[in-house]
Amino acid sequence: MKLNLFIVFSLITLLKGYAQFFKPTAIEANIGYGLSAPYDDVDIFNTGFYAQAEYILEASKWFDVRPYAGLILTSKQGRASNGNKSEYTSSSKAFLFGGKGRVTFPIPWIAPYFELGIGASIGAFRTYTPYTNIDRTGLAYHIPFSLGLELGREHNVDVAFTYYYHPEEEQFSGALAVGVAIPL
Repeated sequence: MKLNLFIVFSLITLLKGYAQFFKPTAIEANIGYGLSAPYDDVDIFNTGFYAQAEYILEASKWFDVRPYAGLILTSKQGRASNGNKSEYTSSSKAFLFGGKGRVTFPIPWIAPYFELGIGASIGAFRTYTPYTNIDRTGLAYHIPFSLGLELGREHNVDVAFTYYYHPEEEQFSGALAVGVAIPL
């Protein structure tokens, strides 16, 4: 009996020690110029505000996992790329949360990266085009995708194009964002 308890306790201790694959390294705050646009091939988009916070769990210099929470707020009035107002719109007012993985190419002073993940949005979405008419509130899933650069000696400044694809709402929201990582 004592031997069995010792073996079980030893296995749990060993597994617990090796389970710490990811180590928390920083918290990152991002802010940017937000936008939302429909999936349809129409010349409509809305602009607004974007903010997000990420908890960085590093596995290596090449890969980390980032749980996140953010906010996207875009106007209800649609605009065409020439700046004229449009009767059509693609607006988002939502709280975003989820997780994503980041693959970084750790070049000194400038490190390009891409991210991909899965998350959920709580809020209001409106997609109105000649082909689509969706007005939805509540909880929906999204797929985050980002391309960016980590800048500086410690790679603690971040510049990115970040997008959230909302399949049920037939639109994407995103931002040109700048972030700062605060080491833990």
